Amino acid sequence: MVSIQTEDFDVGAEYEALRGSGSGTGAVATFSGLVRDSGDLSGVTGLFLEHYPGMTEQVIQGLIESASQRWDVRQARVIHRVGRLALSDQIVFVGVCSAHRGDAFAACEFIMDALKTSAPFWKKEITGDTEHWVEQKESDLDRSQAWELWPSGASYSADPDHKKTAR
Repeated sequence: MVSIQTEDFDVGAEYEALRGSGSGTGAVATFSGLVRDSGDLSGVTGLFLEHYPGMTEQVIQGLIESASQRWDVRQARVIHRVGRLALSDQIVFVGVCSAHRGDAFAACEFIMDALKTSAPFWKKEITGDTEHWVEQKESDLDRSQAWELWPSGASYSADPDHKKTAR
């Protein structure tokens, strides 16, 4: 399920939808992103997000399908908000259920990392008197590209330096 929307979402309801996906589900991994007060600029008071309607949903559905080819994904849900968002508003939800935690964690992280670099979203940071379009970050590209080297189906453990280790 992919939804691009202006309205807020209920993380608990999304979790329950994943949890109820069947008796073979043994793990649910989720990620929720929030608006914070800093990014390229300090003193950020909000964000404005735009997307390419139709194409954005198609790209995200493709990311879910890619994750499903690599790991045991029983179901995945991605919600991304657009429009004007205030500090601490929810921006994005990614949830994945699987039979095992390693697959759920890896697929959830893969989808979020790939979404940051592949899905056509544009983000503007807003401060009291400034607006600034955010450029794609090298660190996001590095995280997304690291998955290209990842063995298909491998689960992972993260070390304290945030480097993935295949198992």
